[in-house]
Amino acid sequence: MADISINSASDLQAEMTRLRLLRDEQGAAIEARFSSPSATFGTVFSLFSGGKSSNGNIFGQDLFGVLSRILLPLALNKTIFRNSNFLIKGLVGLVSQKASHFINEDNVMGLWNKITALFEKKHQHADYGIPPESEAS
Repeated sequence: MADISINSASDLQAEMTRLRLLRDEQGAAIEARFSSPSATFGTVFSLFSGGKSSNGNIFGQDLFGVLSRILLPLALNKTIFRNSNFLIKGLVGLVSQKASHFINEDNVMGLWNKITALFEKKHQHADYGIPPESEAS
């Protein structure tokens, strides 16, 4: 936005008129976006559309990232930082918001696959090359 120099009362009146017109134009555009329930839902859904990390997505994240932005600070403040003051809880919220950018579907599914692989390995029997004893011997 360019700096506007106001040197007289008429300049001030002209700037006020310009700002009122701009406000009315923007108000009409917003009203058009929310004129009916279907237009409102379309506007809200357009914020979340676009799939993974699209620029049109308001969060720039997939569902796991969006959920982590909400659930991570809530869980931390309700458990670990339960008796902390509001400054600490605010800092936890800010830090967890930044950390939530690293949480996405690929990371969550990769972690899930590693955990399930660990449990599968524990349940497999080790083969030491010695056949099991049979009850017939």
